[in-house]
Amino acid sequence: RQPQSLSPRMNPSQARPLRLGVNIDHVATIRNARGGDHPDPVRAAEIVAAVGGDGITAHLREDRRHIRDEDLARIQAATNLPLNLEMAATREMLAIALRHKPHAACIVPEKREERTTEGGLDAAGMDNTLAPIVEELRAAGIRVSLFIEADERQLDAALRLGAPVVEFHTGEYAHAFLDGDSDKVTRELKRIADMAALAAKNGIEPHAGHGLTFENVQPIAAIPQIAELNIGHYLIGEAVFVGLENAIRRMRELMDAAR
Repeated sequence: RQPQSLSPRMNPSQARPLRLGVNIDHVATIRNARGGDHPDPVRAAEIVAAVGGDGITAHLREDRRHIRDEDLARIQAATNLPLNLEMAATREMLAIALRHKPHAACIVPEKREERTTEGGLDAAGMDNTLAPIVEELRAAGIRVSLFIEADERQLDAALRLGAPVVEFHTGEYAHAFLDGDSDKVTRELKRIADMAALAAKNGIEPHAGHGLTFENVQPIAAIPQIAELNIGHYLIGEAVFVGLENAIRRMRELMDAAR
């Protein structure tokens, strides 16, 4: 099909309920550090469902440092929450996604040497790689999301590829917030808000995630077009001190108050 171009002329989206997807990878990270089956990420998924989370996110990395293959079916069987599978743009991961058929597949950049995802996917430079993967996922009824920077070139690529969802990388915003760089925080917020509005105007549902905490979540949550936040490492870390239930409830309260 002919590529579409981004247009600012469509009616802007109004504020909507904000969903919380909880990434349970780091429960699996703790389990894998010792071996065995404890703590079980499936139990974390059950807790997310019990306290009103809207979805489960899990990243099956190529080196299996977090979630393992056998975890996916167990997570899907344990709750009725939609599973958002974060995956690299590889044929191996595509085959796994097609076999498990999660509700959503979020395509992320991945490097073996990184501690965590360091930035957004270069969708604009990976058309030839991404196009067949996006097409096969969509044909299987899996909602496709691209984890990108809040950048018009990347958003245009998402539109061209036919991705119905983008997740904006909020890492630069989170770093600026932590550093106390108020000018950069303001710039990053404006960049994310502008691109969320542009995505919504062009029929793409904007999500956001990476580095979000109790302290910095509300300005992102207040962006009216953003439909979902995916938060993991911080919630699992807080769970050590206050329990996972309390950590999720507190994040939900802050998101709701901002919206």
